Amino acid sequence: MSVRRLAEDDVQPAAFRFNEDNAAWAQQTIGKYPQGRQQSAIIPLLMRAQEQEGWVTKAAIESIADMLEMPYIRALEVATFYTQFQLKPVGTKAHIQVCGTTPCMLRGSEELIRVCRNKINSQPFETNEAGSLSWEEVECQGACVNAPMVMIFKDAYEDLTPEQLADIIDKFEAGEGDSVSPGPQNGRHLSAPISGLKTLLDEDKPVAAKKTSTQKKTLASKPAAAAEEAPVQDDANRPQGIEKPEDADNLRLISGVGPKIEGLLHSLGIYKWEQITKWTKEERDWVDGYLKFKGRIEREDWVKQAEALAKGGAEEYERVFGKKPR
Repeated sequence: MSVRRLAEDDVQPAAFRFNEDNAAWAQQTIGKYPQGRQQSAIIPLLMRAQEQEGWVTKAAIESIADMLEMPYIRALEVATFYTQFQLKPVGTKAHIQVCGTTPCMLRGSEELIRVCRNKINSQPFETNEAGSLSWEEVECQGACVNAPMVMIFKDAYEDLTPEQLADIIDKFEAGEGDSVSPGPQNGRHLSAPISGLKTLLDEDKPVAAKKTSTQKKTLASKPAAAAEEAPVQDDANRPQGIEKPEDADNLRLISGVGPKIEGLLHSLGIYKWEQITKWTKEERDWVDGYLKFKGRIEREDWVKQAEALAKGGAEEYERVFGKKPR
């Protein structure tokens, strides 16, 4: 591992303080640990400081050490050991982490790095002239099936071509990063085979040669998933849908809603966060059953999430939940 040092003093701020919401979150997080073990909160607190400031400053390390009553050197050891912590200023709009480990390298990560060198800076950890973008090469980020890939903030952008990465960088530079959906960029569903499924395609056939006759009968009579059926138009508990508006909201910002679920909600005429805020208990149960969620809407509190997003977008969501929407 390379030596990691703090940024030079001339770029270090004189002081650090969590904002009001993050300070409350920090105290709540510290309280989760047993008495005498509060120093274990060092990593989540450093991450929250980085999310607030964009990088981990010397003042932040010392301030958090004081909160946890631990020696500065111990907090410094943590901050300099884990490469997730940025020890010098990075791009204010995006810091692109390009995976360069073998699977990604074999599928074109070197071309992605070349894009970063050309569009941002020839050197990693150095910003562009505006200070809005930076990049680095990192080790495996766990999306080998979808290589090559990059991470921007907490989102992974996978199955990338150099042209797609260049376009994503341009969008973040223009302040339009939210318009890019994380995940595979080639139409693949999660990590499913890009060439299409080859097995388990016919529910009328047993999935194994040694299935009993009872199991075969069950498989043969299994109905199609409710989420794949056309919704019942005249069901009294079905939420009222609308025609797709030009200003449709990004429903994927709600935790628990991915691209597939968003598509199914669209099929019901659900395009706006405000629509979800008005669902009655009966309507939530109807959608829950239609999507085969078994309680996820209530468990993940879609209504509260939608209310925050409808009120003030991502900023209000972060204020209410203490984290950015996905």
